Amino acid sequence: MHKGVIYALLAAALFGASTPFSKTLVGQIAPVTLAGLLYLGSGLGLLIWFALRALAAGNKRATSARLTLPDLPWLGGAILAGGIAGPVLLMIGLTLTPASSASLLLNMEGVLTALLAWFVFKENFDRRIFFGMVLIVAAGILLSWDQRPAFGVPWGALAIVAACLCWAIDNNLTRKVSAGDAVQIAGIKGLVAGSVNLSIALALGLPLPEASTALIAGVVGFGGYGLSLVLFVLALRHLGTARTGAYFSVAPFAGAAIALLMLGETPGMVFWVAAALMGAGIWLHLTETHAHTHSHVLMSHAHGHSHDAHHQHTHDFPWDGKEPHSHPHQHEPLTHAHPHFPDIHHRHRH
Repeated sequence: MHKGVIYALLAAALFGASTPFSKTLVGQIAPVTLAGLLYLGSGLGLLIWFALRALAAGNKRATSARLTLPDLPWLGGAILAGGIAGPVLLMIGLTLTPASSASLLLNMEGVLTALLAWFVFKENFDRRIFFGMVLIVAAGILLSWDQRPAFGVPWGALAIVAACLCWAIDNNLTRKVSAGDAVQIAGIKGLVAGSVNLSIALALGLPLPEASTALIAGVVGFGGYGLSLVLFVLALRHLGTARTGAYFSVAPFAGAAIALLMLGETPGMVFWVAAALMGAGIWLHLTETHAHTHSHVLMSHAHGHSHDAHHQHTHDFPWDGKEPHSHPHQHEPLTHAHPHFPDIHHRHRH
């Protein structure tokens, strides 16, 4: 299996598992406060990881490229949409929606991510991927309709879908910096988003939870938001935005399974029909292949890499032969054919 797919599936499993655990904390912590604790736990955990990794590396050449000034606007927009607005909307939605249904509604993130990638950022797609997304959209609509109140608007479902839109914007902006250090990217997002959300909570006069509850939220955030985001950034680097979003769509099934087992929820027939539709859509994504003759233009960038067919370059520094490593390098023009995804080296026209 392609390593980008493995990254995406692991990211999905971690994030999906965090939803029912977050649901258990919603009644104890205000939504804005909880969002802040989740992201702050993510950021602090990744900061410790980043520092320990730097100490272990010593003077050795880094295996990942650090962020640069041109990356900051993209990362800032991603933090605003996905790190601040998205989690708050999700926590609000969880207060009004059963965790199992909320978990499946999160599949809308993959759909909205793909739509933005295709029509705003011009990433390529084919009919198979399109029909898969249609099935996932149909399942999301069916699930939202099932959760509608007798009168009024289904605010819980709409809040979760709005959170998915925020994360879709986040995903497409993060792709712009996905060649950089995934731990650094995810750590900065966690620290900034967590600090801002907690500041908002304090400004609103919302109480902080007990230390033990805050610690649990931080641990959930480290796994479901921190480690998951690191893996998601790596998947973006290897698969592109739409495909990563498609594979990430398995996240809600992990969350739904835990919700059913841990929280004892009993879903109705509509839940299972929606799950079947989403499963069929995800299967179409997982079985997609893409290969054709394509050309690589002259390009210079920096990222962690090994010397594969796309990295046949010399070095302007003493190289000890260890891989992967990171340094600025140039890609010469090349035309060939092989199966590929729209990764950082295959963002060509079709």
